[in-house]
Amino acid sequence: MNSSVSQSITAPSAWVRRWAGLIPPQGRVLDLPCGSGRHTRYLTQLDHPVEAVDRDLSSLGEVAHLPAVSARSADLEASPWPYVGERFAGIVITHYLHRPLFPHLLAALEPGGVLIYETFALGNERYGRPSNPNHLLMPGELLEVVRGVLRVVAYEDLFVPELKPAMLQRICAVRPGA
Repeated sequence: MNSSVSQSITAPSAWVRRWAGLIPPQGRVLDLPCGSGRHTRYLTQLDHPVEAVDRDLSSLGEVAHLPAVSARSADLEASPWPYVGERFAGIVITHYLHRPLFPHLLAALEPGGVLIYETFALGNERYGRPSNPNHLLMPGELLEVVRGVLRVVAYEDLFVPELKPAMLQRICAVRPGA
């Protein structure tokens, strides 16, 4: 694997880097699914305590042992929502879609909290995986999910040619009331 591709896999998403500064200072952030921890590590560097959750934490490695990280193994698709009653200053999700979580995510965002979401959209089947329509956002779907609940700061529904060509939807939205 060439070093530029390797670096990009471990580097936080440009969308997350662009909007993470909106998360209230020292606010607790939920990173799901955390995968190898690229966003968890980045958010701790911004002085946020991070709740890193994934079905399998084996890829998290040393990130799981950082002082500001609380790692939790949870199957978010087959088990009840593990954060009932908990609130977060930020929620970061990349390359993951499980629609039944949408109400839980919105409920878990505290006033002034920021949702940063980026995942694959319809049309991605032309470029590879995921290609199952059940795992691809419909046009404008993220906007509909947050409508009436969060204030949209930025939204994109586009083709990205970098690294691995893909169709993506991205949103950064804030819960009013801070």
